[in-house]
Amino acid sequence: MSQTMKAVLFDRFGGPEVLYVGQVPRPEPASGEVLVRVRALSVNGGELTARSGRAALLTGRKFPQRIGLDFTGEVVALGPGESGVGPEPGTAIRIGDRVWGVLGRTAFGSAAEYVTVRPDRLGRVPDGLDLVAAAALPVGTTAITALRDKAALRSGERLLVRGAAGGVGNVAVQLGRARGAEVTALARAANLDFVRELGAQHAVDHRTVRPDDLGRFDVVLDTVGTGLRTYRRLLKPGGRMVTIALDPSRPAASLGYLAASAVHGRGRVRFFSGNPRYQLFHDLAHYVENGRLRPAVDTVFPLEKIGDAHRALEAGGVRGKYVVRIDQGSRDGT
Repeated sequence: MSQTMKAVLFDRFGGPEVLYVGQVPRPEPASGEVLVRVRALSVNGGELTARSGRAALLTGRKFPQRIGLDFTGEVVALGPGESGVGPEPGTAIRIGDRVWGVLGRTAFGSAAEYVTVRPDRLGRVPDGLDLVAAAALPVGTTAITALRDKAALRSGERLLVRGAAGGVGNVAVQLGRARGAEVTALARAANLDFVRELGAQHAVDHRTVRPDDLGRFDVVLDTVGTGLRTYRRLLKPGGRMVTIALDPSRPAASLGYLAASAVHGRGRVRFFSGNPRYQLFHDLAHYVENGRLRPAVDTVFPLEKIGDAHRALEAGGVRGKYVVRIDQGSRDGT
């Protein structure tokens, strides 16, 4: 193998134009780690925030910086002395396994030919699922956590999904139906047929409806971050609201409201940031294998066009996920 690899870098904060493909040292797995040859990744909102500099307190200001949170690929090497490493007995990851995973909440760098990662941040991709299409699904673990673990969504309940056509939202619509809920999906007018195809019984243009006209819900899943107070009022007695986003223009105010909701008034708004581990990836695969969940890929971009993928996500209107493909070629010197 070559001792260097392609990776997406940026030397200053800014718009999508700051991203470029450069050469960096190829990582080597330490003990308890695996080396994954990356086949594809998706573009996530957190990466846009990091690239723009709005998360500089977390990412720092040392350049060049890397981009990319999730990935799919194949395991090509194990750490020293390992014959197979896993988070628990019977789960060992071995060379040749097809995997999906994440690097961590703020551990960017999956937009590269190789990554090293601990096996507890990996899961096996179901047989027969293309690795490029599969890259649309690691974010689906966030929807599983939100609906199953945080909201405890039950069959027969009414579920409202804000941002239903997006990366988390489209999975939430599918999972809501799989759990027997009556799903109302809020999306752009152009995406209403898309969310209906995913299983939403009610598809509503968020720009033309008044929230109070939507009725009352047992569970509200918010992927937008704005208007939390307004949508919280739509909860039935005993209803639960989960958000995975903060108002990008007023993040501190959003955090303050979330804290206050835990103490005052009806219906605490639960907030969390996805940080999936092995079991969640195992559960994700189970939903795919049972036909309850499918990847929704809007557009596939080559690595060299990752700036275009960022630009498209910022423009809004995505149907599922924008996926970035890493072509293999002859980069291993073979």
